[in-house]
Amino acid sequence: MENAEKRYLKAMKRVKVLIEKQNKNISIISNLRLFIFTLGTIFTIVLYLKKSYYISITIFIAFLILFIWVASIHNKVINNKKYSSAIYEINHKSLKRLKGEWTSFTDTGEEFIDNNNKYSGDLDIFGKNSLFQWINTAFTYTGRINLKDKLLKPAKDIEEIKLKQEAIAELSKKLSFRQRLIAEGLTLSKMQPLDTLYAWIKIRNRFYEKSLFIIFVTTMPVITIALTILLFINHGIPFYLAYMSYLINMIILFPHSVEKAKVLNEVNIYKNNLKVYYNMLKLIEKNKFHCTYLKSINITSSSKSIDKLTRISGLISMRNSSIYMVINILFLWDYQCLIRLEKWKNQYGDNLKTWIDSIGEIEALSSLSLIHFDHPEWVFPNILDGKSQMSAVELGHPLLSEKRVYNDVTIKDPSNILLITGSNMSGKSTFLRTIGINLILSYTGSPVCAKSFNTSIMEIYTCMRISDNLEESISSFYAELIRIKMIVSASKEGKQIFFLLDEIFKGTNSLDRHTGAKILIKQLQSCGAVGLVSTHDLELGELEKESTQKVKNYHFREYYKNNQIHFDYKLRPGVSTTRNALYLIKLAGLDIKE
Repeated sequence: MENAEKRYLKAMKRVKVLIEKQNKNISIISNLRLFIFTLGTIFTIVLYLKKSYYISITIFIAFLILFIWVASIHNKVINNKKYSSAIYEINHKSLKRLKGEWTSFTDTGEEFIDNNNKYSGDLDIFGKNSLFQWINTAFTYTGRINLKDKLLKPAKDIEEIKLKQEAIAELSKKLSFRQRLIAEGLTLSKMQPLDTLYAWIKIRNRFYEKSLFIIFVTTMPVITIALTILLFINHGIPFYLAYMSYLINMIILFPHSVEKAKVLNEVNIYKNNLKVYYNMLKLIEKNKFHCTYLKSINITSSSKSIDKLTRISGLISMRNSSIYMVINILFLWDYQCLIRLEKWKNQYGDNLKTWIDSIGEIEALSSLSLIHFDHPEWVFPNILDGKSQMSAVELGHPLLSEKRVYNDVTIKDPSNILLITGSNMSGKSTFLRTIGINLILSYTGSPVCAKSFNTSIMEIYTCMRISDNLEESISSFYAELIRIKMIVSASKEGKQIFFLLDEIFKGTNSLDRHTGAKILIKQLQSCGAVGLVSTHDLELGELEKESTQKVKNYHFREYYKNNQIHFDYKLRPGVSTTRNALYLIKLAGLDIKE
């Protein structure tokens, strides 16, 4: 089986040839349109000047129909070319992601950053160089929110995770489907919340369902048009009859005109996006899914129903026409649209949110599935029942690509807490994030960057990147205390906690820092919490003996070659025996007399 890179390159090559062919067709049809327009104009004018009026009109109509037909073909080819260009760009972007060049992607999910969240800020879930930026391929508002929720609120049920693993594995094989879904999403005019549309769906106006009103509104335009035609072909018909029919229509339209306009305009706002949702649902409906989770997603007959709403919104868009006033008076257009809208709401309204949420679910799962497609060597985690534990073989950070270093790690009874020591820049913080981000991925149902990965379901808490909050007048030290209090409280409640603590209590003096860290680790250990603590405080290594191996020491180290510092980022048992602070200070240009 071809690897991901070859698949992307082959697709780009194939689509590039197609785009070149489409460009040629566009040029040919464009010239043909000009030729038809010119020829039709010449024949029409010449025949008119020769006073062959009926033939001139016939020729004009014939060429007009021909021109419109060719123009429709032209638009279709142009749209196909746009679609092909989107597929090319999607493959090009996928290739960049595979080569580690994804940090240039514009959608970083920055608006989802929440510094009060128990782990997202520390683990680079959102923002520049984040997990979201790396994997997100969702373009609908619902799809992006769905992916955000999967990363912030991962599943806590083993069976649910296993079902999502099957879904992600199946979607990873459907490259063409996933890329076509992305291409449809790319055509969205604007990513907008659908709250207004959902609110409108819930509002029902039974007046527009009354049979007598529908008959009256249907009959009046027929009478008005009939009287108008009779007035032109039979001059004996009194003028005031047609005039009265128009006047009645105007009177009928007047009540609640502002409210009617508001309702109609709310739907019209979503016109273009509804067409995209229709295309996406149609694409999803055409695909046969086999796994339980994907088959359970409810989209039965959704595309046809959305298409009906799209057509109604197309009718409503007539309000933007320069001749709308005439059409509205003649056909009672607003009421025709409102009657159709009310009928649609009664038939399908309750399902609209479910259908659009289904699109978002497929988009989010597709985003996660590209991990498996791009990295088939990564594994789906084995989710364990029972006590808090986690173990991995050749575990790496999924976002680091070429700079990635793999380590083995085991955290389970009796050694539930790992104390990580090491010099500056040796890899302690990165290792903590490596474990954290892989745990998040494992609970979403996606593969993790490891040769094997076993974990129970735990709530993840971190205390790593703590900074001052000037708006709330909170110092970094106090902010750190708030976060630690959150972790301790959760562990006391008997929850299965997995914590990642990086250089705790760094905002105070060394003695207090050492004492505070020691007390905290002992308390977390006594509550049964599981996790890692990184520190420069080598004296904390005493906890391994004091806790009878319940706290276990590991370290990262550096080495020197040709008077230069180097790191291998490999995890080793025991406490660190090296320091590099003085060396780094020398690099800053300070003279240090040893």
